[in-house]
Amino acid sequence: MKFTGTVISVSDVNASRKFYQDLFGLELYQDYGINISFTCGLSLQQEFDWLIGAPKETVMKRSHNMELAFETRDFDGFLEKLEQYPGIEYLGEVIEHSWGQRVVRFYDPDSHLIEVGENMTMVIERFLFTGMTMEEVSARMDVSIEDLTKLLS
Repeated sequence: MKFTGTVISVSDVNASRKFYQDLFGLELYQDYGINISFTCGLSLQQEFDWLIGAPKETVMKRSHNMELAFETRDFDGFLEKLEQYPGIEYLGEVIEHSWGQRVVRFYDPDSHLIEVGENMTMVIERFLFTGMTMEEVSARMDVSIEDLTKLLS
């Protein structure tokens, strides 16, 4: 068996397509009108209730029980891009997790929760740049030096 991707319900496939292409640079793989797929495995489905055979009122918004997660090497650059995108609703401010990764959470046009975080390699490099030793980075991130080395190679 092979996992093939994630399908999310959208109210306007064209508006959502623009959102994901503009902010994340996703590349279109297949376009079937009310259903499109990107090369990364994410698919957008308008009229999701019809697709799954469920009543329209059961297709929920803002359930907060899943998120689409992205990582970027240029977190600060992405934040600037996000600030310029019209109508973004944030779940909260940028936070830094205990392991050092900075993330921001916000909603797409259909209220799906999205997390964009710093690429973990960038977190390690940021710590090393500030003068931390590999041992200190290992302790801060609660990961072995061997695993840190793998991430950096």
